[in-house]
Amino acid sequence: MPNPTPISPASWSYAEAFVAEDDLLAAARARADEVGVVAIGPGGGAALRLIASILDARAVVEVGTGTGVSGLWLLRGMRHDGVLTTVDIETEHQRLARETFAEAGVPTQRARTIAGAALEVLPRLTDGHYDLVFVDGDKTEYAACLAEALRLLRPGGVVAFDNTLWHDRVADSSVRDEETLAVRELLRQVTEHEELVPALLPVGDGLLVAKKVPAGT
Repeated sequence: MPNPTPISPASWSYAEAFVAEDDLLAAARARADEVGVVAIGPGGGAALRLIASILDARAVVEVGTGTGVSGLWLLRGMRHDGVLTTVDIETEHQRLARETFAEAGVPTQRARTIAGAALEVLPRLTDGHYDLVFVDGDKTEYAACLAEALRLLRPGGVVAFDNTLWHDRVADSSVRDEETLAVRELLRQVTEHEELVPALLPVGDGLLVAKKVPAGT
């Protein structure tokens, strides 16, 4: 069977906008633009909501709070009593995210914001407690965040990384800057890890997802 024709820009745009964002998400994106934050795209956000819903997620960790765009998508997929723990080094971004969550009617106890560097905060979180770990932070820390995620996830939990096509650089073997190489290393580790079942979704700038399973299954 021949390979399918690559998706056209028009079809990609159609798919990205397939699940429409409401005024609350639009406002969060406007805040992101004001402070120079690049939030996850609508297609990636919809995928995160779907994953959280399939998992019936009660506990989720997010690295990279931004202004609450991805956090709001995640919260909308989680169970009604689920708690999002979101980590960001920028306290101002987290303040804006709390505005987003408040406007959306999210109870304060459902969105726990922790200010700090991801690799300093994640080791303090509970082993095997989380259903989903989403990472959208420093690309050079992705491999280290994967190691933390594997410790934090329960069996059957899912880890997700945004920007894993990295502006078309990952697929271009001639591009060898530090961030691109870091994303490629993450992809290599995920595909070779015996406890992960991965897929690279071509939504937004690439969303890598992988389910944690017992070794040997």
